[in-house]
Amino acid sequence: MRFSLLLGLSLFFVGHSKAQSVLTPEALLTIGRVSAKGLSKDGKLLYYSVSVPVMSENKSKTKHFALPLSGGNASEIKELPVSEFITIEKGGDNSKASPDGKHALFTREVKMHKVQGSDYYPSLTKSNAQIYDNLNQRHWDTWEDGEYAHVFVADLVAGFAIKEKDIMEGEMFDSPQKPFGGDEDVLFSPDGNQILYVCKKKFGKEYAISTNTDIYMYDIRTGNTENITKDMMGYDTNPVFSKDGTKLAWLSMQRDGFEADKNELWVMDWASKTKQCLTRDWDESVSSFHWANDHETIYFVAPYHGTEQLFQVHKSEDTESPYQVKKIASGQFDVNGIAAQTGNQLIVSRTDMNHAAELYSVDISSGAMKQLTHVNDDFYAGLTMCQVRERYTELDNGQQVFSWVIYPPGFDSTKKYPMLLYCQGGPQSALTQFYSFRWNFQLMASNGYIIIAPNRTGMPGWGTKWNEDISKNWGDEPMRDYLAVVDDLSEEAYIDKSRRGAVGASYGGYSIFMLAGIHENRFKTLIAHDGLFDLKSWYGTTEELWFANWDIGGNYWDGDEAAMKSYEKYSPSNYIDKWNTPIMIYQGGKDYRVPVEQGMQAFQAAQLKGLNSRFIFMPEENHWVLKPQTAMVWHKEFYRWLKETL
Repeated sequence: MRFSLLLGLSLFFVGHSKAQSVLTPEALLTIGRVSAKGLSKDGKLLYYSVSVPVMSENKSKTKHFALPLSGGNASEIKELPVSEFITIEKGGDNSKASPDGKHALFTREVKMHKVQGSDYYPSLTKSNAQIYDNLNQRHWDTWEDGEYAHVFVADLVAGFAIKEKDIMEGEMFDSPQKPFGGDEDVLFSPDGNQILYVCKKKFGKEYAISTNTDIYMYDIRTGNTENITKDMMGYDTNPVFSKDGTKLAWLSMQRDGFEADKNELWVMDWASKTKQCLTRDWDESVSSFHWANDHETIYFVAPYHGTEQLFQVHKSEDTESPYQVKKIASGQFDVNGIAAQTGNQLIVSRTDMNHAAELYSVDISSGAMKQLTHVNDDFYAGLTMCQVRERYTELDNGQQVFSWVIYPPGFDSTKKYPMLLYCQGGPQSALTQFYSFRWNFQLMASNGYIIIAPNRTGMPGWGTKWNEDISKNWGDEPMRDYLAVVDDLSEEAYIDKSRRGAVGASYGGYSIFMLAGIHENRFKTLIAHDGLFDLKSWYGTTEELWFANWDIGGNYWDGDEAAMKSYEKYSPSNYIDKWNTPIMIYQGGKDYRVPVEQGMQAFQAAQLKGLNSRFIFMPEENHWVLKPQTAMVWHKEFYRWLKETL
């Protein structure tokens, strides 16, 4: 069954006809967003969910489906099956039953210290004052309220969790991690006698400057807690047992404070507790992984040469390199994640720059892929696709920069087209064959622009050195790369050099602000979203200080050489005197990663210089844009600005 039939969606093609057409913002925000939910117990059904923004309600609605892997159409189901429903008297999240059925675990927020004025002065019930003596007073998009997520264990009797116990009692730490941790952060050991949980056991300033999460093991019988990764100083996350329960795998970074360090795959023999890194000799970074049914092989996803691809790591006969990494599949697409294994097939999510995520099976031996879900087939059948090409730009030092170039539907090389440089965020995020519902290259190209999206210095997929070279170097090599690829593509006869623009968010927004002062009249217009404008004021207001300390070198008062170089040479605010280009600025009101004063300062400077400029404030949005109607405004303004200025 096609998604348009299942949910009765209207497709907003240009002219509302059935003829081939191009993508519009209205149509983009009707696309079904597919996510795998796992297999049935007998392995015959694939469960998945599809969410769609409902513009009138300003939120998304989700439906669930079951697809027989032997063939046939998907059927809508009322809800996803759960292995066991657990009743928790006082409520809780992330509940799981132990393998032996004797215990349950769950998480719950626990009030640990006073924050509100009324906490200190109970008679002042109408006060909304908040009192802090330490960092982190806010994180991502919420203010600290004195509550922390704790892990609880309880006896499990007839589906009821009774005699509950807080295994983190008295600790002002969170598990799952905030803001993005979920049930992957808590699990039982195979015999049900231990609980494993991920936590960064640091508070206040120490929390704000550290990435050192660890995996803790709580023994239900003794009540003792042990840190099983205590000598590992970076992120330790995503613990998963092999299916036979003999091994524990997880992802680990080596260096505390470096959130974009190489992510390596580790395995612990559960009986002996001996640990081994499986990817130490492999020069890329693991995104996610899945245990094979043979309990030995691990499949994983990682950025690779402008894509995200599927790999496996397994034992070899080589004593010097006992584990070997092998690429299973490759092509002009991304494998976004691995949902399950069934026989010699893996179930994965896949995207490319012309298609949102669908689920595929992958033959492990050959890498051959077969599409399983067809949620958006009817939608894309009515669209003219955009051509996507690879391009390499030679730098003066002999290195090359890889870029994706996306062309408008019906591209004609004898005509002239305006060009957009896309600047990726991160700054160490991979720029691959992703399909974004905001920074959507298919939509940009369908509006008549040629897009160039470079894998500039700092991106994974080209070796760890290229990935790391951006740290403390934000305004140098990455800006060199951007200008080089723009100049290179501009030599093509079909590029209108008088109509070139640049766009980007987060570090991409920083890039726009930085380029505004150094682009030497290459660009006719600029768009920045939640970008860093002034590094001093940003350091004084951002919350995850480990990021600022590592990537720009630290604070601005101790005189560290690398930090001073960042503040003096790489802060866009120092180049305002050279700003001469129209600029539009988006800013989220609840973005505590890049707080609101960054966008406001940039807009105020542009206005005072008399530049054509626009400020779009989104008070309820964080570093992203999550509400459908605000997303629509975002798109409408994006293309209105380009039409006016480019």
